[in-house]
Formats: sequence, structure tokens, C-alpha cells
Amino acid sequence: MTTRTITGTTESFAASVRVPGDKSLSHRALLFAGMAQGDSLVTGLGTGLDIATTRAALANLGVAIDGDQVRSPGVSRWATPHRSIDCGNSGTSMRLLAGVLATSRVSTVLIGDSSLSRRPMTRLEAPLRSLGGVIATTSGHAPIKVGGAEVVTGAGVTIETASAQVRSAFELGALAAKGSSSIDSPPGFRDHTERWLHAIGRGDWESDTKFRIDPGPVPPAKYDVPGDPSSAAYLWAAAAISPGSQVVTTTISLNPGRIGFLQILDDMGAAVEVVVTNSVGGDPVGDVKVTGRTIRGVTIDGDLIASALDELPLVAVVAAYGEGITTVRGAEELRVKESDRIIAVEQMMLSLGGGISTVHDGFDIVGTGFLHGGSVETYHDHRIAMAAAVAATRASGEVEIVDSDVAFVSWPDFYESLAALWS
Repeated sequence: MTTRTITGTTESFAASVRVPGDKSLSHRALLFAGMAQGDSLVTGLGTGLDIATTRAALANLGVAIDGDQVRSPGVSRWATPHRSIDCGNSGTSMRLLAGVLATSRVSTVLIGDSSLSRRPMTRLEAPLRSLGGVIATTSGHAPIKVGGAEVVTGAGVTIETASAQVRSAFELGALAAKGSSSIDSPPGFRDHTERWLHAIGRGDWESDTKFRIDPGPVPPAKYDVPGDPSSAAYLWAAAAISPGSQVVTTTISLNPGRIGFLQILDDMGAAVEVVVTNSVGGDPVGDVKVTGRTIRGVTIDGDLIASALDELPLVAVVAAYGEGITTVRGAEELRVKESDRIIAVEQMMLSLGGGISTVHDGFDIVGTGFLHGGSVETYHDHRIAMAAAVAATRASGEVEIVDSDVAFVSWPDFYESLAALWS
């Protein structure tokens, strides 16, 4: 277990950065290419361990991946693995693969590390079984037995949470059905899969939240993955807490369900500029510039929670360096991420001398304008490690990050890229 020490600075910076490929889109690009029969080209993939997990899983199913080239026999001809498919720490890999495999002829078991094995998987079962998919969790968790479906038919389901992973699992599984399917949920989810299915003629919106899936094969294609806004968020936050600092991140995915953090920064008083330059699979792509100014407290709830869920630990950091009280509510989903992130954020703030109180679905941060040095326990959660690193850039003393290498799950060069802002 590696402990990394970061020393803060009062110096400002100006930098332009290209962040790694979007993690959510990288998973989907690999899965779409793997489901297709023939050759696909996937460029700009994310570099983290989670993406490597999806690559390895597809290889175990008979998909050949050589650099950017993906050659597949098609999902209907995937090979049955000789052993369980290890999804490591990647919830996206496990849930989306469960959807594809549940309605396939391939029978296998999906396993994960100790952290992933604690995360809830029950919510996958009813939607996939409604299609005729075969899935069995272990007391609601991994390991998950999937596949070997005999008859797959279209179904209409409504789920209770705005979960992109559950929606995507159902949508990918429904491609194998006889007849169309539909899924509905509360608003606030990331709609990458829906946009991509619409782009290839395999579905369409029936309302703002209800999506129809039309069964059929996924065609081979070229996918150019843009930069990850969830990774760029750490650089945006570093600029936001350093008045006068500025960072430009280029060619970023600007899916509306992914950029709630930018709205929060804008509401808090940072200067945010967004320019759309392109689109990929129906997802807007563009450049983002964030300039640090005085930060003020805000209230965050409702739909904004879903579009900034992964960035809420960062919200705590930014709020601590501001003025006033920042309130986060409706974020109970933080309790079932890689860690209980409400507890993890509380301990991070307390370790660095910040003011925080927690409730079952969120927290309140008292903006004091500063944080001290200290030792931060990451709870083996990459988002906590990375948020602590951003906090450390302005801290008045040295910050030790325990198990700091867990950040490599999403961004292997994160610490070097953060430090390079000042070079």
C-alpha cells in the first residue's frame, strides 16, 4: 500500500491539458465493438485499470483486441470462458457485461475484488429476467451467474433509480430479444448508451426518460473516444480553489448528464467557459476553461446530484476553500459506491481540519477558506484519493494520501498531470 505526500502552494497557474479518454464511453466503445461481427476501430480509449478490465473480459469471450483494432465473431458467437470473468474494481464492466451476457447463450460467472463484491447488484435482476435473461446474484452481490438464455423476448420495465448502468445493462441485453423493449426511470441519468443506440438505428426516445430498444445486431464501426469530464473535474477544481489560476481542457465529452460539476463551479463563483466543437455518437464534445475566483457556498440537490455524483467529494474540497455553507442532499447513492463516500468525505475533511456535518443522504461543508495538512484514508476509493490530492494543492501543510495508487483505476498519470499544472 503506497502513501504519497503532497505539499501545497500559493502560486497560481495557467495550463492547457488533454485528459485521458472518457471512461464511460471507453467501456461502451469496447462493448459495442465486441458485440459487432467484424472489425472495428476504437481510438482515444481511457488508460485506467477499469478499461483494461473490460478489454480483458472481452478477450476471454473470444474478442481479439490489438491496439486500436477490435475483431469479433459477434456476440452470438462469443466463446464460453474457461474461468470466471474478473471485473476487478469496475462496476461498469460488471453491470454492462451482465446485461449482454444474461440474454446470450454464454454461461459464465462475473467476479470482482472485495470492494466491488460489496456493491449492490440486485437491481439488475428483475429488468434482465423480464427479457428472459438468466442472472443470479449472490445475496444481491457478486459473484453473478449469467447467461445461457433460451428465449429472449421484448419487455417494458420501469426502474426506481436514475441508474445509467442498470438502464444500459437492460438496453444491451434487449438487443438480443424478439421484439422491441422499453425502459423508463426517474430523470438525471447519463444517457450515453441511449444516444449511441439511436445513432446506430437501434432505438429511440418515447419520452424524456423512456427509451425504446429495437433488437438486432450492432454494426462494426469506428469510435473516437473524447476526454473524460470526470477526470478533467480534478483539474477544474484545482483551478477553482486557486484564485487567478486557469486551466483549459480540450476535446472533452459534454454529455449533459456528465457536466453537473461545471454548473456547480459556476454557481460557486468560478468562471466557466464551454465551447462545443464536435459530437461523437450523438454526444457533444468541446473545450472547457475554468478560472479560479472567490468561492461561495451553494445548495446542491435534485437532478444536479445525478449529473455530478462522482464529483461530490470534489465539491466538498472546493467548498472548504470558499466562504459560507455548502449543502448536499439527495445523494444517498454515495453510500454504495467504491466506498461509503459520505463517511469517506467526512473523514477526509476532518483529517485536514475542515468543517463538515453529515446526514444519511449528504453533508454540509463550512467554507473556512483553508485546509491544513494531515493524513487521508482513501478507503480504497480512487475518487477519494484524487479529491484529497486536489485538497493538498492549497493546504497549509503536507497531506499524506494512504493507498494513493488506487487512483490508477481511472487515471494512471493523475498525480503527475496534477503537479504539471504548475510547471
